[in-house]
Amino acid sequence: MEAAINECRKTGALPVDFVAEEEARGFSGVEVPNRGTPESYMVQYLRGALTTEEYYTPDWWDGEKYYIQMVVEKIDLKTLFEPVCERFHIPIATSKGWSSILQRAEYARRFRQAEDKGLLCVLLYCGDHDPDGLRISEFLASNLVDIAGIHWTDGTRGYDPGGLDILRFGLNFDFIEANALTWIDNLITGSGRDLGSPSHPNNGLPYVQDYLGQYGRRKCEANALVVNPEAARELCQSAIVRYLGGDAEARFERKRQAIRDYLTAFRERTGLDDSIQAAIDSAEEEG
Repeated sequence: MEAAINECRKTGALPVDFVAEEEARGFSGVEVPNRGTPESYMVQYLRGALTTEEYYTPDWWDGEKYYIQMVVEKIDLKTLFEPVCERFHIPIATSKGWSSILQRAEYARRFRQAEDKGLLCVLLYCGDHDPDGLRISEFLASNLVDIAGIHWTDGTRGYDPGGLDILRFGLNFDFIEANALTWIDNLITGSGRDLGSPSHPNNGLPYVQDYLGQYGRRKCEANALVVNPEAARELCQSAIVRYLGGDAEARFERKRQAIRDYLTAFRERTGLDDSIQAAIDSAEEEG
């Protein structure tokens, strides 16, 4: 039954978010009492009103050429790369396996929205150095094609990835060697079988034999980057800058500064700064 439902979701016979997947099993409705008085709670919000320009999210991609998202194979990589992605406002996720239809649908939906604005879309990927890992761009493309026929409950249709640029930026052999990352002397896959063994059904396939001829019966897993976080983040940033250019952070900062200038002028023009500060003072006196 599950397989039939998933097939219907992929082909568009059912909305893709018709069912909730495993990532949504947490509790909802959990409420934690606030600490402090109601007055102190109100003061926090009033102070926030004096700096709303730091929380307002502009359209970072307005006027840009590219829109980028990133998928990585291991949670360790997500932790490593998140600070870099935050600076460039790039969504990042850990791949949950190709069975996660909803995850693919979500980032495909954002790509569709970006293309509708005239942006060129890019999917960056970093994963293991092994026979399948080196072919990941093919897998990513085919898995997006696989769900091109979906639709959402709000009526949004699926995404055609024909114009999507997919870049696998690591791990690559030269980077592994240059940074002395650890090789593992087997090609054991997630199923527990060794792709390097002649008994493996895929061992004789050209891509496996080509890999064995080039690199031998060994692999380097992406979480090996943990031992060299500085090099890992530089690898990530280089892939991003390849598309956005070296001045991307400055461009994004100008958009943030424009919001600061606009709201500062608005508060000064309307006298809101003085009114809010007076309300804070009054609440603190009462508290």
